Formats: sequence, C-alpha cells, structure tokens
Amino acid sequence: MNAARWLGSLMFTAAVSALPAQIDTVQSVASGVYFHQGDPRRGHSNNGWIVFDDYVLLVDANYPSGAQVIMPKIKATTDKPVRFVFDTHHHADHAYGNQLWVDAGAVPVAYVGVVDEMRKVEPARWEASAKVRPDVAATRLKPPTLLFPQDLFFDDGHRRVELRHFGVAHTRGDAMAWLPAEKILFTGDVCVNGPHNNVNDGDTGEWIKTLEAVKALGAVIVCPGHGPMGGAEIIADQQRYFIELRRVVRRWLDAGKTPAEFRAGLGEIAAELKGIPAIARYVPASLGAHVQKVCVELGGQPLPPLPP
Repeated sequence: MNAARWLGSLMFTAAVSALPAQIDTVQSVASGVYFHQGDPRRGHSNNGWIVFDDYVLLVDANYPSGAQVIMPKIKATTDKPVRFVFDTHHHADHAYGNQLWVDAGAVPVAYVGVVDEMRKVEPARWEASAKVRPDVAATRLKPPTLLFPQDLFFDDGHRRVELRHFGVAHTRGDAMAWLPAEKILFTGDVCVNGPHNNVNDGDTGEWIKTLEAVKALGAVIVCPGHGPMGGAEIIADQQRYFIELRRVVRRWLDAGKTPAEFRAGLGEIAAELKGIPAIARYVPASLGAHVQKVCVELGGQPLPPLPP
C-alpha cells in the first residue's frame, strides 16, 4: 500500500476510534468496503461486505432477521449481487442466515472446521433457537458448501481478500477476512470490541496464541464480530483481556481458592480487571462463565451454580 493510502487508513482509524457505536448504520471503511454494526438487542452480529468487479463477498450470514436488515443496505451501496457469504464461525448469529443468502443466489463459504463444529452442536441449538426466535423457525439450518482447509483467496485483479484460519480461538473453526492492500481485517468473534466474548466453544490459552499470530498481519483497521470498529488496539486489548483473566484466576488457584470462593469473589475479580483501562470494556456484567472456563482450563473445578 502506498504512503498516501497508508496515511489515509491511519487517519480513518483515528476517526472511527473516536466515534460512538453506530448500530444498524452502514459505514464505508474504504472504497467498496463496508461495515455494519449489528443490533445486540436482537442478537445480531456485525457484517462486512466487499465489492468486487462482478459480485459482492459478504462477511457473516447473521441471524435470518439480521440478514433481512442488511440485504437492502447492501443493494443501496452497489448493484453487484452477493455471490459469496463467508461464515467466520458456526454460531447462530453468524451462520443461521445462510439459507436466506442461498435463496438470493449466494454460496456460503467457510473454513472446514466451521462445518465440523456445526454438525456437532448446531442441530440441537437450532431447534432450541427456533422455539424462541420466529426468524429461525421460518428458515432452516444451512451449512456452508464451499470449504477451504486453511486459506482461500478472492482476487479480481483490482481487489484481493484472503480468508484465513489462524488457529483455535473463539471456536475451533474460526477464520477471518483480510484485505492486505488496505490492511483491513474482519475478525468475526476472534475479536470483539466490548463485553461480548462468548468463551463456551473456544480455548482462552489457544485464543491468546492465535491473536499473537493475527497481530503479525499489521492490520490498521479492525472490524470485529461485535461492537464498533477501530484500529489494531482491538486485537491487542482482546488478547490482553484473556492474559489478565488467566493471570488472576491462576493466582487464585495457586492460593488454594475453592470453587465456592471463586463464585463469591467474582465481583472482586471483575473489579481488578476493570482497573486495567485497556481491557475494562471487555469485562461483562456477569463474569461467572469466563472465570469458570479459565478455572477448568487451568486444572480447577467448575464453579457451583448460582442459588435459585
């Protein structure tokens, strides 16, 4: 990328970092590259789309209702058809909208691990979701059909997008969309920007290692799976959150704290993490799931359930 383009990206990053959250608003990231921050009240993920000469590549299928939100917004930015939908991972808010995109003429694309994980867990989750979400009940689970073992590149001679798997993180099937010329990275939930981390299907130790590999890309603009976009600090802060969480849990385990004491001390752990400015925004209202996940990963026991 030439110096003027690089400087423009830096200026853009500074500008978007200062913006408040722009939920359900299309934001132009670069020429022909768009970001849309999903509404967390509806469970929607973020989306991105990249316009090629003949088609559009969409990042994440979203829930069916999320897909319905962004379909007309994509059409407002380009007359090119959406031909490929990249599922960054198998979770509902990133993949359950696949059938709607297929019906509209697109092919769902993913790292092979997405389909592996989807086959294991998503049929039961789909059934449970359909009982409470009319948008899910009105469609069906559609796994990706175009699969890649490590990387897949889209390149029309004018624009290049690399779909890349870096390792286990939020799930065992995560992949990201990297635009090397523009230094723009769409991370899925490998990175979020705020208290949106779901740790159930991942491994926080491996997540830290994966984020270290992602740092080497040198991304200037980072479009996370949830929360507002920003710069490379999103990658660094996401990584540090798990480093600090594991540090605190390790200290408590080494001190011989029992699962019951961990449960009683969640507020104390949260306060310590919130005291670190770079990661305060990642601390959720309820820290129990995060602490329990790390406790078990580090050889401890699950926390006792909350009293009824």
